[in-house]
Amino acid sequence: MANATNEKQVIELERQYWQAIKDKDVDAVLSMTDDPCIVTGAQGVAEIDHTTFGNMMRNASWKIDAFTLSDDIQVRMLGEDVAVVAYKVHEDLTVEGKPVTLDAADSS
Repeated sequence: MANATNEKQVIELERQYWQAIKDKDVDAVLSMTDDPCIVTGAQGVAEIDHTTFGNMMRNASWKIDAFTLSDDIQVRMLGEDVAVVAYKVHEDLTVEGKPVTLDAADSS
């Protein structure tokens, strides 16, 4: 039962993280981001610190208009307060003024 509760909390935190990115709430995003953190994306893999991450968010040429996390989110509790989460995400974005739709796999 405790593990199911933890998994639900992890999923809710992941949704809150995405919402904070959508809202461009840099403080909320950084409060949920390790320092430094490892990020992956179309440009590859990088380790970035909070200052760099915050600057990237403040100066982004994109915005998330809407997002949907898949219902089949997988959560693996590695410890009482450590988890790995993986899922598919659908994003409706505006990139450099143009609408873009993206379906991707993501993990935290």
